[in-house]
Amino acid sequence: MAPTNAPGERRWIEVSTLGDLVDRRAAERPDGEALVFPDRRATYPDLSARSHELARGLAGLGVGRGDRVGILLPASVDLVAVLLAAVKLGAVAVPVNARFRSTELGQIVAHSGMAVLVTAPDHLPLVTGTLPDLAAQTPGDLACASAPELRHVLLLSGEHPGCTGADRLEAGAVPGADVRSEQESVRVRDTAVIVYTSGTTAAPKGAMLSHEALVRLATGIGDRLGYTPSDRVWTAIPLFHGGGITFALSCLAAGATFVHPGFFDPSTTLEYLRDERVTVALAAFETIWMPVLNRSDFAAFDLSGIRVVMAVGVPERLRDMASRLPGATHVSCVAMTESSAFLTLNRLDDPPEARATTGGHPMPGMRCRVVDPETGLDVAPGTLGELLFRGPNAFDGYFRDPEQTAAVFDHEGWFHSGDLVVADAEGRLSFRSRLKDMLKVGGENVAAAEVEGFLLGHPAVDMVAVVAAPDARYVEVPAAYVVLKAGAQATERELVDFCLGRIATYRVPRYVRFVTEYPMSGTKIKKFVLRERIAAELAAAGITEAPRVRVPAG
Repeated sequence: MAPTNAPGERRWIEVSTLGDLVDRRAAERPDGEALVFPDRRATYPDLSARSHELARGLAGLGVGRGDRVGILLPASVDLVAVLLAAVKLGAVAVPVNARFRSTELGQIVAHSGMAVLVTAPDHLPLVTGTLPDLAAQTPGDLACASAPELRHVLLLSGEHPGCTGADRLEAGAVPGADVRSEQESVRVRDTAVIVYTSGTTAAPKGAMLSHEALVRLATGIGDRLGYTPSDRVWTAIPLFHGGGITFALSCLAAGATFVHPGFFDPSTTLEYLRDERVTVALAAFETIWMPVLNRSDFAAFDLSGIRVVMAVGVPERLRDMASRLPGATHVSCVAMTESSAFLTLNRLDDPPEARATTGGHPMPGMRCRVVDPETGLDVAPGTLGELLFRGPNAFDGYFRDPEQTAAVFDHEGWFHSGDLVVADAEGRLSFRSRLKDMLKVGGENVAAAEVEGFLLGHPAVDMVAVVAAPDARYVEVPAAYVVLKAGAQATERELVDFCLGRIATYRVPRYVRFVTEYPMSGTKIKKFVLRERIAAELAAAGITEAPRVRVPAG
C-alpha cells in the first residue's frame, strides 16, 4: 500500500542532522521563539547556543562518536539542549523515563552502556538508589558495579559526591571549533536517539532512531498539519517519550514554537493553552485530553485559536472530543516508537468520519502492508491483519539485541509490528489491537479494543482497559479495569448486564474491577500488570472458572 501525498506542490526531500537543523533555524529565525516551558523560554539562537555550550562540555568529558548519553531531566530547555548537544558530537541521546524506579533505571543504564548520565537534583534519590556505590566514587572515573560503562553522572546544577558538576563541565570544555568539526562529520543515517519502548507487554527494548528518520518524520508532521513559523504547538507528552521528542522536533523543522507544561496538570492546562495562544494541540492520549475537556469551567475559556487537535481513541471517544472544540480540525494517528512516532496521520482535508474512525494515511515515504498473520499474504481492504511497514522513518533495530531485531524484520526489510489493523480503500489505517492483546475465549478471537470501545458507551464509564483473565473452561476470559466518571456510580453487575445481549457473550467481561488510575509506562497502560493482577487475585481466591453469563430472556 503506497501512501499518496497531500494535495498541492510536492515538497522536495531535505535531510539534515539534528545539530545542523537547530543551528540553521537560529540563523534563519534570530527572533523566533523555539521553546516555551513554565519556568523558561528559549529563542532559536538561545537553543543553538546552549546546545553548543553543552556539546563543548560533553566533549571535554570525553564524549564522542557513538557514546551513549543518558538524559534524566525534568521537561525543560536543558533537556532539549542536552539531546542536541549529544547528537552534535555524533553521540547517541538516551532519554530516560522519569517515572522509572531503581530497578528499571539500572536496566537501562546498563543495557544502553551509557558513558554519561545527565541529571538534576530532583532525580538524585533515584540515581543514588540505582547506583548505591556512587558516593564513594571519583567523579569522572566511576567504577560502579551495576554500570561498568558509566564514566560520569553529570549534575547540571548542585553538587553530590561522585557526581561531575557544572563547574567541571565548563572548565573542561573544548574549543567551539572542535565541536563544529565533529558536527560536520555526523551522517544522517547515524543513530541519533535510542528510545526505550514503553514495555506494555514485555521488558523495554532500545529502538535506534537515526537523524534522517527523525528529521523526515518531523518535516512530514509539519507538512501534514500545515505548520507555519507562527504556529504554537502544545503537548504534555513527556520528553523522554518518543512522541514528545518527535513533536518538539516537528516544531524545529518548521520553525514553529514548541509549548510544553513541564509537568502535566489538567487543572492548569486550559489557562496555559489560552495564555500561550496555542494553535495546535497534540494531546495524543485520552488520559491526557479528557481530564482537560471535562473541567467544569471548560466553556469559560476562549480556545478559538486552536486550529488542530491530535488525539487517539475509539471512534465514540474521538467524536466526543471533537464535539468539545468544533472550530478545530481533529485528527488521529497510528504511532509507535519503531516508526519514530507517527506511522500514519490524518490529513486536514480528510472527511470528519474518516478522521474519527481511522488513523489516516502513511507518512510521506512510508510503505505499509496489512497481512494475514498466519500466511503472510496481503489481505483485502477492510480485513483485519498484521501491520508491516518500512521506509525512511523506520528504526534501525533494537540496540544490543540482534536476535530480537532479526525476529521482527524479514528479508525484504519489512518490520512486523505485532499490531492488528484494518486499511480502508484509500489506504488509511485503523489500529484495532495488539496480536498479544487478542484474547482467545473458548477458541473465539476477541480484540480487547473492541470490548473497551463498547464499554465506553456506558454513561458512567470514563476509561477502560480490558485484559485476559485465566479460565479453566475457556482458557481465558475478558476482565475490565474501569475508571468511572467524576460523581458517577456503577457496579460490576451493572456493567456486565450492559454488555449482555448487545455483544457476543464470549466478549462480555466476566470480571469488572474499578480503579482510579492505571499502572502506566510513559503514557501507555501497562496491561501486563493488570493481567498479572487479575490472575493473582483469582488464584488467591481459588477461582478457576469465571461466572457464567446468559442473555436475559425477552
